[in-house]
Amino acid sequence: MSEIVVGMGAGAKELATEDMILNIGPQHPSTHGVLRLRLTLDGERIGTAEPIIGYMHRGAEKLFEVRDYRQIIVLANRHDWLSAFANELGVVIAVERMLGMEVPVRAVWARTLLAELNRVLNHLMFLGSYPLELGAITPLFYAFRERETLQAVMEEISGGRMHYMFNRVGGLKEDLPEGWMSRTRQAVADVRRRLPDIENLISGNEIFLARTRGVGVLTPETIRQYGVSGPIARASGVDWDLRRDDPYLAYGELPVKVVTRDAGDCHARFEVLLDQVKVSLDLADACLDRLADLPPGPINQRLPKILKVPEGHTYAWTESPLGINGYYLVSRGEKTPWRLKLRSASFNNIQVLREMLPGHLVADMVAILGSMFFVVGDIDK
Repeated sequence: MSEIVVGMGAGAKELATEDMILNIGPQHPSTHGVLRLRLTLDGERIGTAEPIIGYMHRGAEKLFEVRDYRQIIVLANRHDWLSAFANELGVVIAVERMLGMEVPVRAVWARTLLAELNRVLNHLMFLGSYPLELGAITPLFYAFRERETLQAVMEEISGGRMHYMFNRVGGLKEDLPEGWMSRTRQAVADVRRRLPDIENLISGNEIFLARTRGVGVLTPETIRQYGVSGPIARASGVDWDLRRDDPYLAYGELPVKVVTRDAGDCHARFEVLLDQVKVSLDLADACLDRLADLPPGPINQRLPKILKVPEGHTYAWTESPLGINGYYLVSRGEKTPWRLKLRSASFNNIQVLREMLPGHLVADMVAILGSMFFVVGDIDK
């Protein structure tokens, strides 16, 4: 007769355990969108993790093929709804490159300014929502106060709060309103002055430090293997930023400071995001100074009623707030693209979770997931 001992008091090493499959999601409140994680657990420790995507797939790339180049912009700015202006930029830059079109200087500097304001808006959302996921609600209110300050000037110029639709092939929709630059300069100054409120709330918080330091460490080797980019990559010491290393728009004339950290953990990713807000505010001021010095001039190029792009292909990439966005455009000389392939930052940033999560506790999974700074629509497209 055999006997199996299944337990000898609380916490006994001999306690038999069995792996359990746990689904995180796909209900919307679980994450920044409809994401599903399939975890294999040994007790409370994660054995394997599989991100399962596709719950928000809208077939954007196929829709591009039956829309003309003006209509594409309204679709392209929606896959990352926190970075709409940056998404518009990638498309129009690719089309302008195929057309051999030179954009007016005034439009180049205005685009750069608006791209940096949009970057700040994106980062403020994560700076407020990440502490919320760890149990701290107050920073969210401070972050939204700053977002509303910048949203006011973005809404004034474009009429939109999320999907700006202000880019056009050849420039911008219209010129900057009278007095808008002074109001924008004041908004940037207000956000810069009040940003330490968010920093002071979190930087010395013992609970936040305990939940983020040394948790979810991502190595530079793993980053390169998975194509992770943006603030997440720079938090692990990968010193790469397209604004400095392959400039577009007016970034070649700006002193772009690239923020990096070496720890590669959740805390480092949060710090990089916070410091990048300060850098973007400085770049916005520099753009405002340059725009003030420019003489009056056109803000866009006059386009034909039916815009056709010459036959060929090109690849344009931009340093979007969440990382590198790529746009591979193939044209057959018609008014719609034959193919427009999106390389979205969030897709690569979320795939690396299968390497990061194993070995961590389920409670740490929440901290890691929130620090990856993704938008699910940007994954699924």
